[in-house]
Amino acid sequence: MTALLEPVTRDWDFPRDVASVVVLVAHAEATGLPARSALAGTGLSVRDLTVPDVVVTAAQELRVVRNLVRSGSPTTRSATALGRRYRLETFGIAGYALVSSRTLLDAMNFALRYLDLTFTFSIPHARLEGADVVIEAYDESLPVDVREFLVRRDLAAVEAVLRELFLGTLPTRFDVERARLTFPAEYLDAELPQASPAARALAEGLCADLAGRRRDGGGLAQEVRILLAQRIAFDPSAAGVANALALGERTLRRRLAADGTSFQVLLDELRVSLAEGLLATGSLSVTEVAHRLGYAEAASFIHAHRRWHGCPPKSRAR
Repeated sequence: MTALLEPVTRDWDFPRDVASVVVLVAHAEATGLPARSALAGTGLSVRDLTVPDVVVTAAQELRVVRNLVRSGSPTTRSATALGRRYRLETFGIAGYALVSSRTLLDAMNFALRYLDLTFTFSIPHARLEGADVVIEAYDESLPVDVREFLVRRDLAAVEAVLRELFLGTLPTRFDVERARLTFPAEYLDAELPQASPAARALAEGLCADLAGRRRDGGGLAQEVRILLAQRIAFDPSAAGVANALALGERTLRRRLAADGTSFQVLLDELRVSLAEGLLATGSLSVTEVAHRLGYAEAASFIHAHRRWHGCPPKSRAR
């Protein structure tokens, strides 16, 4: 039998898809916490959860978890119920790679290599114990106030996904109190019902590309880019972004400078990219584009466009 791989320790505060926040908010509503309350302090709106391809930060997702935990008396039952809401489709292309893997061991090793494309905050690790595989989770990096809740949510989500890979037939045992998930080791080398080498190769290539782009663009600058994209139309200010990151504005500017960039450079990069697309639609006036880019008046946008391109913006809108 092939040996199980150990995951590489990683930082959990990185960009991720909004899908997990959608699951969290659905669970919050099912337990009596309104969506707006679940999203409080994140800078996200309920509408943001319906927009395709929205990217959030792990810090924003963690805030939703905290809101959920602090809304009442968190229990291991609630954490488990939340974890079991996760499905393979929640993980997008990574879920497709998992379901098309040849064996369960192949799928598990893939998940550990691309852990940053999942929504786990803890770091799962597996070992053989007699005739069973035991999965537990490292939690040293987790905030104390949500550590127990997140470990149990993450393991319950792992259980849900593993069972889905076998169309519900994988016999698992989840000891919630001890935070241990087990299943018979004989299933590791069993071929998955929907295995497809061609589909797996395609999906893994897409995952490698996505993970590479996220890893290359990580750090504070990437968090600022994501927050600016979310806030561009209503408050693309350094003060607003700093507040969302729980930093002082001077601290934010100093840390960006240490990374070789600046808040204004990041804001300009986003506005240049968005302006081109908005103007090209032909349906928006220069004034409307200016407002969508967070400018108080069109004159400021026109001045910035001259600085970027040496000419004023042109719109084909009538």
